[in-house]
Amino acid sequence: MFGSSSKNAPLQDPSALAKFGKLEVVARLVVEGFMMGQHKSPFKGSSVEFVEHRQYYPGDEIRHIDWRAYGKTGKYYIKEYEDETNLRCYLVVDASGSMGYGESTLSKFDYARYLAASLGYLLLSQRDATGLITFDTKVRNRADPSANAQNFRRMISMLEESQPGRETSLAGVFEKLLPTIKRRSLVVVLSDCLDRIEPLATALKAFRHARHEVVLFHVAAPEEEEFPFSRPTMFRSLERSGHRILADPHRLRTHYLEQYNEFCAALVKHCGSIGVDYRKLRTDEPYHTALGAYLDSRTRRKRKA
Repeated sequence: MFGSSSKNAPLQDPSALAKFGKLEVVARLVVEGFMMGQHKSPFKGSSVEFVEHRQYYPGDEIRHIDWRAYGKTGKYYIKEYEDETNLRCYLVVDASGSMGYGESTLSKFDYARYLAASLGYLLLSQRDATGLITFDTKVRNRADPSANAQNFRRMISMLEESQPGRETSLAGVFEKLLPTIKRRSLVVVLSDCLDRIEPLATALKAFRHARHEVVLFHVAAPEEEEFPFSRPTMFRSLERSGHRILADPHRLRTHYLEQYNEFCAALVKHCGSIGVDYRKLRTDEPYHTALGAYLDSRTRRKRKA
């Protein structure tokens, strides 16, 4: 566990960690520093039954290539078996415009992608097949789950190249995404959840009905939680170009906080009612604290199951 000594201070601060540079470096620091050994895979395979094909990636073992499929399609596919992995996980990262907000800390998007990289490194180190999806108005990038170490580098490259884009409809994207996830999986969503709650809850409920385990990391900036503005401020939409409004924060603060807290409470209630594991993460919260607490609680739940 990290202590409070000065040499460990950068590991407590997401903004300081970002100065180490590449996502892969930060992910290794976070995981190897605290979370290694915390994860317990919930779905233990016990069969060698063939399940499905997936696209071949450099680094996959040639002996797993389905040459019959190659003869028919001219493309390389890998045959996956039930016992090759403990768990299939999709890390689903919101790359919409609102995720670009960051005032006193990293942007919500940067926080989410460092978090996704850390979780991906953790899962792959346990030989859990892990994939990545980024989206705004639609899915922008996708790497399907694989336990191959090369897949981590592919995911890192996708995260490093991604930038916050346009507005999004979480429910609309999830409705289109669900039919493409064929096998029971862990779906980890990292988003600021700025959408209408009822359609979002309906979409998440559909994942649960399909027997997927769903974890929702609600990423929030400190300013969204506290609304600390005091002087007349120009608020600019990050999803609608040119949309600005000048407002007096003193007159808005009480109403805004009431609405925001009601929104968060409703989100928590809906997630609880449909069996979605919800956790709010502030962008000033240390990664190891956030993920460590989550993984500890996950382990306790699986032991009770």
